[in-house]
Amino acid sequence: MISVLGAGAFGTALAVALSAKGPVTLWGRRLPEGRATPRLPGVTIPETVRLTDNLDEAIAQTMILALPAQALRGFLAEHGTVLNGRNLVNTAKGIDLVTGESPSGLIAQACPGAMIASLTGPSFAADIARGLPTALTLACADDGAQALQHALSTPVLRLYRTDDLRGAELGGALKNVIAIAAGVAIGAGLGESARAALITRGFAEMTRFAAAMGARVETLAGLSGLGDLVLTATSEQSRNFRYGRALGAGEDFDSTITVEGASTAQAVSAIARDRAISMPIADAVGALAQGRASVADTVVELLQRPLKEE
Repeated sequence: MISVLGAGAFGTALAVALSAKGPVTLWGRRLPEGRATPRLPGVTIPETVRLTDNLDEAIAQTMILALPAQALRGFLAEHGTVLNGRNLVNTAKGIDLVTGESPSGLIAQACPGAMIASLTGPSFAADIARGLPTALTLACADDGAQALQHALSTPVLRLYRTDDLRGAELGGALKNVIAIAAGVAIGAGLGESARAALITRGFAEMTRFAAAMGARVETLAGLSGLGDLVLTATSEQSRNFRYGRALGAGEDFDSTITVEGASTAQAVSAIARDRAISMPIADAVGALAQGRASVADTVVELLQRPLKEE
């Protein structure tokens, strides 16, 4: 039995996809009424997905933590004891703003006896729920990674395995920051060429930061880094891109929508300052998200940086 903790769009989509292989439990504090959910229009949750708001009923050997990055630490503080010793698969793409920890780091602190993995890569919940072909990275350094890979794969959900947990998680977190920057470029009317430049230079930042944090550079060139960046920085389905576009256009953005990249940019900037890692795009996104800089001034500052070799 597999359980998914978190009934947001992505958690629900994974539960729907995995239920094709057998029963799945979906836990959430706010569950959809009936078998339809406004988070995934047109998708019906199969009867093979058991819905519950009682966490005790969702305890299984393998549990997917489909929770927002900034909510994970509090959830683990409350429930870490009962989760310990399980196979815990994180899907959050971010860095904790308070501690600067990755999701796997938070899980390891709260559940030292758990097998920890991260499921990440280029994917939208709607695509997964509709059964469209999707390829993801399953990052896990444990000996049981291969069995977990097979358990979570379906005919249309293809998982590639890596033991570089740090690299996979950083790729997923950092690409949200660059996607916001790409959205700012489009929202501000700077054009597609500017977006392409931000994606390219942003990927260089992602790689530089990840390498400094002990990740393997080749991991960033895979699904969990470059693949996810391309999707998130170019699609209207991306919440981070839409948020950036609203920033660039000077428009309001729905505050109820989770935008992981805004908090991650601030966390990354703080870490980068401490470690003397150059992250101009992440710094700019963090300043914009906090209202400490204007779009016009940010554009000028980035364009006036000293010329250098690529």
